[in-house]
Amino acid sequence: MERSKAAAARRTPRPIRKLNKDKYLLLMVLPCLIYYLVFRYAPMFGLVISFKNYNLFKGVWASPWVGFKYYHTFLNSPDFVDLLRNTILLGVTKLVFSFPAPILLALMLNEVTVSFLKRFVQTVSYLPHFISNVVVASMVLTFLSPSTGIVNHWLKGLGFHAVNFMSEPGWFRPVYVLSEIWQHVGWETIIYLAALTAIDPLLYEAARIDGANRWRQTLSVTLPGIAPTIIILFIFNIGDVLDIGFEKVFLLASPAIYSTADIISTYVYRVGLGQGNYSYAASIDLFTSIISLIFVCTANYLARKFSDNSIW
Repeated sequence: MERSKAAAARRTPRPIRKLNKDKYLLLMVLPCLIYYLVFRYAPMFGLVISFKNYNLFKGVWASPWVGFKYYHTFLNSPDFVDLLRNTILLGVTKLVFSFPAPILLALMLNEVTVSFLKRFVQTVSYLPHFISNVVVASMVLTFLSPSTGIVNHWLKGLGFHAVNFMSEPGWFRPVYVLSEIWQHVGWETIIYLAALTAIDPLLYEAARIDGANRWRQTLSVTLPGIAPTIIILFIFNIGDVLDIGFEKVFLLASPAIYSTADIISTYVYRVGLGQGNYSYAASIDLFTSIISLIFVCTANYLARKFSDNSIW
């Protein structure tokens, strides 16, 4: 009987045997898979309107094809250079200052030996992540108000003039990046703290025997230990250089500071929903996504070439 069962199992194709073996794990993945299929991949069908002169009343398939007309229009638009410059500068500034912040906070928390203080700092730092962008933008505008904002009260107390931060184009990028760091640094630190726990304590012990102080241990043991996590998250962040979150920029920006605050995502909102030019907006959005994909693939290739860590 047992032999017949074993023989029947051997006759079953290998992929079927693997599916049967991991069926419970696959069932756990199923809701996530359905979510991505329904809410992430199915809406991609709508990108076809970027190649059509989409008419809301005719529908997607009845609207006439126009090829790359809207891509050509965007690339030759007088706004294209300013939008691309603002988007890249804001994305790169955010990457340069926001990306190292959680790494530094995780390294500092790793050195804290008082568990209560460590938990308190972690809790306080990651709570802003759960505040909506609408509330965060309102807080930023309130704090930076030239008449009643606490920041300008401090500046006046120190003998400086009040600054209208949200009406001067030069202040938009620092304000946006600092608000991003404050809002997300604690949440992103959790990933690095988890990576730090995976480092073998024997490596620290060996480093101490060799006479390494805390700084040397950080350079020789801690940073190499979390390097794979840093590289993977850096590749993901590279993809966001052009695909900056629309919501907070839209809430903080005003026409007075459009020279630095108007980025591709806010422009897509204005021409798409504001002016009803859905095909043009879809072509700009697809263009941005393709450039972001090229960034991610390039970063992944370089990471694989110069280290053993990459996404694929």
